[in-house]
Amino acid sequence: MNLEKENIRIIEALLFCTQESLTQAQVNSCFDNDDVPSLNEAVKALNEEYEKSDRSFEIEKAAGGWRMVTRHEYEMWVRRLLTRTGSPALSQAALETLAVVAYKGPASRADVESIRGVSCGSVLKSLLEKNLIKIKGREKSPGRPLIYAVTNNFLTSFGISTISDLPKLREMSELTAELEPTSQKELFDSSSLDAAE
Repeated sequence: MNLEKENIRIIEALLFCTQESLTQAQVNSCFDNDDVPSLNEAVKALNEEYEKSDRSFEIEKAAGGWRMVTRHEYEMWVRRLLTRTGSPALSQAALETLAVVAYKGPASRADVESIRGVSCGSVLKSLLEKNLIKIKGREKSPGRPLIYAVTNNFLTSFGISTISDLPKLREMSELTAELEPTSQKELFDSSSLDAAE
């Protein structure tokens, strides 16, 4: 096996074992010499190989790096496994709170509660435990309340690279206006499964 091919296999192994996105900086830290392989080039080569051999997975960009994911046509089967093995999904309250933090972020508890109209202390705690949000600091207002922002784990869980990849609020309003009430419920159920750990 030539060195280039071996480096591609090394990157494949790193992608396979990492729980979050793999970045070039992480790859750099694994090599002692100056001959560090390009993560982007290795990903391109691997995706071409997977496509040629008709694999059920591929590598996609997420949270500023790359991760292995199941191809979309096998989503139904993965979803069945996750729901039938009891993998926890996010509640409607958790999804709403997460959306406020993602779109408004950084956001305080008061910000979230004023938008949602209900208390959200336990929901924020649950999202912190799931590592979907983090404490980013404190506001300068009286009482110096904590402010929250989404984590890289949030980006990875929802399959996006950066917050700017989230759909625009106007696009979401147009989409939900077109959906029937039952379709909206399916959309939220689908999102909660995607975000389950």
